[in-house]
Amino acid sequence: MTNPLLISQELPAFSAIKPEHIEPAISQLLDEARSVVKACLEATADYTWENLVEPIENIEDKLNKAWSPVSHLNSVANSDELRLAYNACLPKLSEYGTEMGQNEDLCKAYHVIANSPNFANLDKAQQKIIHNALRDFKLSGIDLDAAKKQRYKEISQELSRLASNYEENLLDATNAWSKHITDISELKGLPESALAQAKQAAEQQEKDGWLISLQFPSFQAVITYADNRDLRREHYEAYVTRASEQGPQNPQWDNTQNMEDILALRHEKAQLLGFNNYAELSLATKMAEKPSDVTSFLEDLAKKSLPQAQKDLAELREFAKQEHGIEDLQSWDLGYYSEKMRQHYYQLSQEEVKAYFPATKVLPGLFAVVEKLYGLQITQITDFDTWHPDVSFYQINDAAGNVRGKFYFDLYARAKKRGGAWMDDCVGRKKSDHNLQIPVAYLTCNFTPPTSTEPSLLTHDDVTTLFHEFGHGLQHMMTQVDHLGVSGINGVEWDAVELPSQFMENWCWEKDALALISGHYQTGEVLPEALFNKMLAAKNFQAGMIMVRQLEFSLFDFKIHQDYDPEKGGRIYETLQQVREQVSVVKPPVFNRFAHSFSHIFAGGYAAGYYSYKWAEVLSSDAFSLFEEKGIFDETTGKAFLTNILETGGTEDAMELFIKFRGRKPTIDALLRHNGIAA
Repeated sequence: MTNPLLISQELPAFSAIKPEHIEPAISQLLDEARSVVKACLEATADYTWENLVEPIENIEDKLNKAWSPVSHLNSVANSDELRLAYNACLPKLSEYGTEMGQNEDLCKAYHVIANSPNFANLDKAQQKIIHNALRDFKLSGIDLDAAKKQRYKEISQELSRLASNYEENLLDATNAWSKHITDISELKGLPESALAQAKQAAEQQEKDGWLISLQFPSFQAVITYADNRDLRREHYEAYVTRASEQGPQNPQWDNTQNMEDILALRHEKAQLLGFNNYAELSLATKMAEKPSDVTSFLEDLAKKSLPQAQKDLAELREFAKQEHGIEDLQSWDLGYYSEKMRQHYYQLSQEEVKAYFPATKVLPGLFAVVEKLYGLQITQITDFDTWHPDVSFYQINDAAGNVRGKFYFDLYARAKKRGGAWMDDCVGRKKSDHNLQIPVAYLTCNFTPPTSTEPSLLTHDDVTTLFHEFGHGLQHMMTQVDHLGVSGINGVEWDAVELPSQFMENWCWEKDALALISGHYQTGEVLPEALFNKMLAAKNFQAGMIMVRQLEFSLFDFKIHQDYDPEKGGRIYETLQQVREQVSVVKPPVFNRFAHSFSHIFAGGYAAGYYSYKWAEVLSSDAFSLFEEKGIFDETTGKAFLTNILETGGTEDAMELFIKFRGRKPTIDALLRHNGIAA
């Protein structure tokens, strides 16, 4: 039997990959990688880029290209068999990573290269890779004694297992709850598009009536539009208690212990490496220098935003009371009355806006925006191997006709696919022996799928999400760096990695860009000026509340890692409560278990780093302010952003690159202005 994960090809053969292929392929490639490292170390004592770093980079690229589709399938087409195979590989990959990070001979070999006269002849990217590697050896416990090295390895493996289990619990809990409705009056208030979705969901399960679920488009529709307050409460409770000991869920998916164990092990790992806490360890690879830089940045932003947030909530309470007779505004009422208030004051309905953003128009519009900004051409490729019929595939060429990258779009929510939106790399750019490996990205969202009668209609928030993920994709695909370690988003400080994504969101609010990305799904009419003006007027509707909510997440994440005390345990909800008292205006009900589904920090890469979204928003707002000065499609400014930010990967420190583009360090003013908050 030929194993598709072991065949060298440009793109993964998704339809041929079976769960039984996974473990044998990964085991074989790990053995190969170990052999290559051993052979390189034994061949000479005069180490160079060519005889050490490059061959290891090549074999690890081969391993990454086999693991990437497996990891991706586990996220977008999950099954019991796939999950078992995926989880069987996690400890093997973790063990290999730790082994390499603690390989003293390998570390010495990198030191030989760094101290050799030839080091000066290496290009900037190669030098940065060597410096990063030496830093990472330290962060992998190279200086520890044998017992502590062993403990580090055990911690790394266990953290990998716990993160996977956390994500699985969340996926299973999300898939487990649904409500079958046979009386349409229960769904009064829901727009036609949401009813069509619910009907389609019921039909797919061979049921009459309508089916609502915890997939985000379904939850969002109910919580925003359902007149039935009891239904909103029931749906809200099911959603915010996912993977916890509360609510209607099966306690087998409770993430409580996973979270406690993850925090304890992260803290132990940090202390093993000589840091006081995990927050300090996290900052070792970020722009921020010390924990107080992060907390003071977030608290300063909170101080500036809190008065606006309090005003937002007071206005909403007053509106619900005066217009609808609601005295006790609850968490399951916020979305509903906010939408009513938006319609009342701005005559702006999200449903009306959605009609102008069919996916069939937004996608070509997004490509047109990118073409005007950077001179890129994006064309669809129809003959490709895929994991689901909804997936599409594209190629990007630059103005000179060179292929710069390729990407998959998987845009719609479905069962067995994890929630949220993300960009991940399928293949990274590297150059060797005059062969250029073209970068390939996965771009994944969870939008409302099309029905038999209508295309997928995107909310304006969905459009912003699409632009956000495409910004990540551009940094991965536009890179001109030839060495994997710092090409694309590799080697970019984590608190700068959101800059290109949040930067792209700005075009969703510009009239000239909206002319390209909007078109009524029935008439083709571009978003009317009157509707755009309403959107602009409402742009900063509840901006204070939104800002402090993000600051709550960021501070909570940072503090549970910074203030962890092994004697007291995680104190997860105690810490969250303290943060809410400091920065929040909305107090959720006691049963709310937000942290149990906060996968960014417990299963993603954002532990003690969620603040990156806010910091990158400072960078992106400030970067965009140059386009506001010069024109949003100004060619020179677009070229400067492309060459200084998108093409450079992790070759230089993010702050230096920002200064090259902007001519100075970033300031917070543009962010506050864009959010309608006084500086």
